Amino acid sequence: MTTELSADYVIVGTGAVGMAFADVIVSESDATLIMIDRYAKPGGHWNVAYPFVQLHQPASFYGVSSMELSNGRHESGGFNDGLEELSSGPAVAAYFDEVMRHHLLPSGRVQYFPMCDYTGDGTFVSKVTGERFHATAHRKTVDCTHLNTSVPSTHTPNFAIDDRVRFMPLNDLPTITERPDRYVVIGAGKTGIDACLWLLTNGVDPTDITWIKNRDAWLIDRRNAQMTAPFFFDTMGAQVGMMRSIVDADDPDDMFWRLEACGYFVRIFDDVEPEMFHAATISRPEIDALRQIEDVVRLGYVTEIGPDRITLERGTVPTTPNTVHIDCSARAVPNNTTKPIFEEGLITPQMTRPYQPAFSAALIAHVELNYDTDVDLNRLCGVVPLPNAREDFIRFSAAGMMNQYQWSLDRDLSSWISSNRLDGASKLIATIAPDETDKAQLMLDLRDLAPQAAMKLFGWVAELDAAEG
Repeated sequence: MTTELSADYVIVGTGAVGMAFADVIVSESDATLIMIDRYAKPGGHWNVAYPFVQLHQPASFYGVSSMELSNGRHESGGFNDGLEELSSGPAVAAYFDEVMRHHLLPSGRVQYFPMCDYTGDGTFVSKVTGERFHATAHRKTVDCTHLNTSVPSTHTPNFAIDDRVRFMPLNDLPTITERPDRYVVIGAGKTGIDACLWLLTNGVDPTDITWIKNRDAWLIDRRNAQMTAPFFFDTMGAQVGMMRSIVDADDPDDMFWRLEACGYFVRIFDDVEPEMFHAATISRPEIDALRQIEDVVRLGYVTEIGPDRITLERGTVPTTPNTVHIDCSARAVPNNTTKPIFEEGLITPQMTRPYQPAFSAALIAHVELNYDTDVDLNRLCGVVPLPNAREDFIRFSAAGMMNQYQWSLDRDLSSWISSNRLDGASKLIATIAPDETDKAQLMLDLRDLAPQAAMKLFGWVAELDAAEG
């Protein structure tokens, strides 16, 4: 037997994207929603993330539009000293539970179905009772699973692991009770960074850590992503520096070096040219700590781990049965394919602004409520593709600038953006006092450079497209 349900919108997935989308629909319309998720509570991957995970962007412009996450706090001490709070994983999970219980459900227009597997075409099944449901969307289905986040605890490594090897996701690091021979961190991305920092913070000698990195990454200096007045020149200055680096560059290679020279990009190891860009942020104290690790292995991807050796694409390194091997090899969002956000009867939320998935989901919901045709909807919500290789920074930035241009042509939408809590840049610009001519000049520089930078980026995108055939 199947229970029939219906609502204006059927939202599949209650992670940050699904919650940010639903929040705007509830706040700005009288529409009804059915929200379906496989976890027991909202928050998506935050339910199964490693226990010491934190946001890597300031909490002040993360989450849903209607409710603050961090209350404007700044951190004192640690690797993020003096910067805006990076909320912990448990705090983020509790926040989304609060949004569901005290904002969405009390509206009386949201039906929430946790612990359910969605099988497609509006059908889902309770994992607890086995009850089968079918949900009809009067307006649209919203698929928030397209960019599902992969986490170490549920990730299956793509290399062989001998049964005698001590191997664990970084989720299990806090369960260690006895000192192993060594720690081997497998993964070059933000998860690998977090594993190394956790070990260092907990007193592990840097000489006892091996870090296997198949690629190095260009990273964003987190100080330049602060959206409060004391950091105006850091944040907006970095934006001007980015635009000027693009405008002045002879080619993409030159652009990356200019981006580092102006402080927009940073890297952990100065002697290695990065090949990767995943849009992760990092603080300078974190870089200083990570540079203490000298045993960094760059021999490609791991293919096999045995009790006495680790085999990689271009060589082997020794190990021991009592070495702890920490899996950080999952890519955060393994699906980097794109599709139109708006199709007939379907919304597939993706990023519309670089670095900001929550804001993007809120914007998509607002546009859905206020514009009619798929042509207009997709014009205002062009997809900003998730980056992987360093060249993806070009497409990523060009798409974001095109969206920003489209929004600037629409007075009502521009007004909504500037008033939305998740738009940190507008709040920062609003702090400029009439007598702060230096800040005003910086904004004029940004306005003048942006169109030139956009044209340069679009030209490079065309070259990349031609090279890829």
